[in-house]
Amino acid sequence: LAWAVAGAWRADGRVRDRWRHPIETLDFFEISPEATVLEFWPGAGWWTEILAPYLAGGGGRLYAATFQVDRSADGAASNMATAQIVARFRERFTGNRLYGDVELTEFGPTSGPAAPAGSIDLALFMCNLHNWMAAGIAEKAFADAYAALKPGGVLGVVQHRADVGETQDPAATNGYVQEAFVKQLAAEAGFAFVASSEVNANPDDTKDHPFGVWTLPPESLTAPRGEPANPAFDRAPYDAIGESDRMTLKFRKPTA
Repeated sequence: LAWAVAGAWRADGRVRDRWRHPIETLDFFEISPEATVLEFWPGAGWWTEILAPYLAGGGGRLYAATFQVDRSADGAASNMATAQIVARFRERFTGNRLYGDVELTEFGPTSGPAAPAGSIDLALFMCNLHNWMAAGIAEKAFADAYAALKPGGVLGVVQHRADVGETQDPAATNGYVQEAFVKQLAAEAGFAFVASSEVNANPDDTKDHPFGVWTLPPESLTAPRGEPANPAFDRAPYDAIGESDRMTLKFRKPTA
């Protein structure tokens, strides 16, 4: 795992290791090189560029449940950006000996199984739950992960963490989610909570940023999402905070 994290192919990704703690996080989730792993919404592949070589070198297997692309005529225009992200991911992570045989599937509102039922040792939700809440598919994410996991398999969740006692916004519009709410969603899907880790905590994160969690690095917004950047916005206090305060939770699919 240390070899995969230190890989030269991660020249751009390593700058975020101080905030994402990949070795400690994946160790906490009980990863092993021979495991079958399912990564939900890998995006551009920050975690994939660690997971794929690690598993390929150890006899394991990686499923990547990318964005579900609407291939209908009506959805073509609105999904162009999503389709491009998926196409770039496919080009980078398939047909490359370093990454092994990454199996691409989909996750979205009407997607089928993210991986064959009962085949997965470890499923990963890496800072995507707020997106699924906004899209109304958070419950489906937990259900799809549960179906894919073997009995005894682990679900690892990393998510921007809201302060205890705040009212949970159902759409998580600022990107932060209550830890208790995540545990509730997992329990409703049938998971048993195992443990939490503070490895990705950031006590400097005040969570009251003008453009939500995306005010912080790496997004570093200076204006609301979708609007032009504001060169007069003072980024200094947000850059000093660094990346968000994050919960790191481990759940298990019961063996019985």
